[in-house]
Amino acid sequence: MRIPEKWSLGMVLAVAAVLLAGCARNPEVGKKKYLASGDSYFQEGKYSEAAIQYQNAIQIDSRFAEAHYRLAQCFLKQADWNHAHQELVRTVELEPSDWKAQLDLGNLFLAAGKLPEARERAETVLKGDPQNAQAQSLLSRVDAAQGNLPKALLEAQQAVQLDPNRTASYLNLATMQEKNKDMAAAEQNYKKALSLDPKSMREVLALGDFYMRQKRWADAEKQYQSAITLEPQSPMPRAILAKLYLMEGQKDMAEQVLRDAKSAIKENSTGYRMLGEFYAEQGQRDKAIAEFASLHAEHPKDIAVSKTYAKLLIDSNQLDEATRINDSLLKDSPRDTDALVLKGAIQNRRGQSSDAARILERAVKDAPSDATAHYQLGVAYAALSNLTQAQSEWQQAVKLEPRMLEAQRLLAKLALRKGDLQLLGDIGQQLISLEPRSPEGYLFHATALFNRGDLAGTEADLKHAMEVAPENAAAYTGMGDMRRAQKRYDEAEKFYADALRREPSSSQALSGLVNIDLVRKQPAKALRRVQDQIALVPGDSGFYTLLGQVEVQNHDLERAEKAFEKAVELDKNNVPAFLFLASTQVARGSADQAISEYERALQDNPRAVRIYVSLGSLLETQEKWQRAEDLYKKALEIQPDYAPAANNLAYLMLEHDGDVNVALSLAETARKKLPDIPNIADTLAWAYYKQGVYKAAIPLLQEAVKGNPDNPTYHYHLGMAFAKTNNYAMAKKQLEYTLQISPKDSHADEIKRVLAQTQQNN
Repeated sequence: MRIPEKWSLGMVLAVAAVLLAGCARNPEVGKKKYLASGDSYFQEGKYSEAAIQYQNAIQIDSRFAEAHYRLAQCFLKQADWNHAHQELVRTVELEPSDWKAQLDLGNLFLAAGKLPEARERAETVLKGDPQNAQAQSLLSRVDAAQGNLPKALLEAQQAVQLDPNRTASYLNLATMQEKNKDMAAAEQNYKKALSLDPKSMREVLALGDFYMRQKRWADAEKQYQSAITLEPQSPMPRAILAKLYLMEGQKDMAEQVLRDAKSAIKENSTGYRMLGEFYAEQGQRDKAIAEFASLHAEHPKDIAVSKTYAKLLIDSNQLDEATRINDSLLKDSPRDTDALVLKGAIQNRRGQSSDAARILERAVKDAPSDATAHYQLGVAYAALSNLTQAQSEWQQAVKLEPRMLEAQRLLAKLALRKGDLQLLGDIGQQLISLEPRSPEGYLFHATALFNRGDLAGTEADLKHAMEVAPENAAAYTGMGDMRRAQKRYDEAEKFYADALRREPSSSQALSGLVNIDLVRKQPAKALRRVQDQIALVPGDSGFYTLLGQVEVQNHDLERAEKAFEKAVELDKNNVPAFLFLASTQVARGSADQAISEYERALQDNPRAVRIYVSLGSLLETQEKWQRAEDLYKKALEIQPDYAPAANNLAYLMLEHDGDVNVALSLAETARKKLPDIPNIADTLAWAYYKQGVYKAAIPLLQEAVKGNPDNPTYHYHLGMAFAKTNNYAMAKKQLEYTLQISPKDSHADEIKRVLAQTQQNN
């Protein structure tokens, strides 16, 4: 109908308002209108827009099963499995005989490994529709997943019989036959599916994938090229063809395919991003950054390009540019989880761990299934020395994304630090399963077995690592460590030398060789060995640290000090070198210089708890108790369960009229972390003594004396505890021995007084 020219705009709007009001008064019309609008968006691939329209329909009628089902399809297209599950459950609640929804729900359960639930859906459909081939195929896949392949094969054949023209049934049957090692029958059914629908890319790719698994490269290539011809604007077949070339070792061909994709699929973000993503996956970071810089300039509104580009910049420490791009993303969408995670990653890189933790906690709350958010939150917690929460976040990350290798690596390092051999072994086994051609999993697993004393298992793992990565030095170093533990020094020396040839900067391999020289009483040879390696790799801070240690063994403290000074000059974050340097200066009688060195080290390493404790211990020798106490407290702020700091602070408090209850708590923390250290057993015992719990103190003190029988303080404490429990004979024995090994002991006057009392009581 034409609008008369004399109608004003106001009149047109008024009529429109009346028409809309009419729709609003008729819910059936309104909800169907939204449904139709959603369908239109869905067909165009605009799933977010379609979802909004379906939700509008549901707002009008919350029991509109068809809208719930269509909304579930939007979520499935967007890989939003949780919301898809919710909408499918609601659909079948409203319409139990909606077999499509029941089957979609069953497939979701199968993908999630919830096999009984998947079976229940398949059986529900077959009960209501015994001729449903899709349900029969689902049942087949469930049985295959449960290991019942004969039954799965039978059900797959039944699905074909139920609907001989359904291509998916032939594909499922072919899959089961392939699992059953019947390759000829599998190929026949892959081809049968394709013959039924020769222009379907799914069937073409399925046959190509079968050929690729059989390493029939030429046949696979032919199928993938055919898929590209069928759908030249689809990125999928081009990506798979590139993967095929990579598997054949034809990296240049793979790159060319993706270059062609970028030219051919100019309007598809997935298509034009593939080349840059290929560079990133191949470790060609500079090429990847250049490619995404170009894409970002060409497609400034492409959010996927911006996010990937920002991540690459973060990984290469180009944080200012990454921040600029990510701030723009957050300006447009302040609650974008990916952008929040990128911001947290930038803050982690900048050492702003507290800020990172706050923003990443928000991201994890908004997107609990985001593995990267959990990973970065773990990084922030680790930097804040909250290792328990860091471990929890990394474990959640790998649960959500098992192939997140960096999270697996950090968990392994944490397990090593904590001495958790079970965790380390489990991670190693997972990595072996995920990446059997990578040495990492074998090395972690070997380390766990070595520390458990399983040398046969260790050797098997290390040999596997050598087989898959012959040039990886770590496996040879590990074999050297094992042979050295077995005192098979000649073999160990050979393995360490092999490691150094592969990785001339390996401090661990060089350290192994030096240790063998020192065991053989050949310090001069050890010195020459380190000097020769420094000549080969002159800028290695670790080598100078090792040189200083050898000089200490040779009793040349002056040269040792110079070596440690060079080590910290090369790497101001080499904490062990700072500690060795300061201890050498103390040994040379330069305690004040050592204090200055520790303070300089703290400026560059403000979270290095070992430096705080070492400086505190040195200040204790100068009777600067308050300053030492402050340093121990600072260490515990950074790492609340750091046993040396907790132990030293507890003992200071016990000796200088501090809160005994607080001291006892600190001593218990230290004992829990390091249960086999005599010094820590003594501190906890002395805390019990100060509380008047003398009987609890005695076994701990006996343990300390057994661990270090020449320590006069332990004997003194044990003697005092025996005296308090009226065991005067044992008290006399311990206190007299204290004076025997330490005639000028600081407690000599008190010891003599208690000895006099024991004499009277006897």
